[in-house]
Amino acid sequence: MANPFHNPASATIQNLESAFAGESMAHIKYRYFAKLCREAGDEETAQHFEHTADQEVLHAFGHLDLLYPKANMSPAKALQMAIEGETYEYTTMYPNFRHAAVAEGQLDAVKEIDEQIAESAAHAAQFKAVLEKAAKRFAALAKVEERHANAYQAVLDRLNLAPKQPF
Repeated sequence: MANPFHNPASATIQNLESAFAGESMAHIKYRYFAKLCREAGDEETAQHFEHTADQEVLHAFGHLDLLYPKANMSPAKALQMAIEGETYEYTTMYPNFRHAAVAEGQLDAVKEIDEQIAESAAHAAQFKAVLEKAAKRFAALAKVEERHANAYQAVLDRLNLAPKQPF
């Protein structure tokens, strides 16, 4: 999915996207390593990995602030971007990964990918439902606001038609 706020050919934008991916991956990887260390009975190392993972996610958020400026975002835009991302995952990305895993005989990977395809489709549907619900809610609010505006305008019209009182 292309970033709607920046030129995708920009080296800086490409670097920020790569840095975001790297920091995000490090965050999850370090959480996983912490889990392994804890299972092995090494609580101190697990805590070190978790502390570093917390820092990595903050770095990733910093990159996102530049890639998707808050001033340009709205709940509807965020939902639409999420729908596009999840749809890409279940229609293109994971099916391509599945094809490669089947060709290599990696049946465990095929099973995992099939689960991800189903989950991504479900996530896209959930985001669509939230977006549709929000659109209905905003449409209802707009009607209420229109009624208020019309009522205020009627009062102003009556005041403007009333004879002017000399002071």
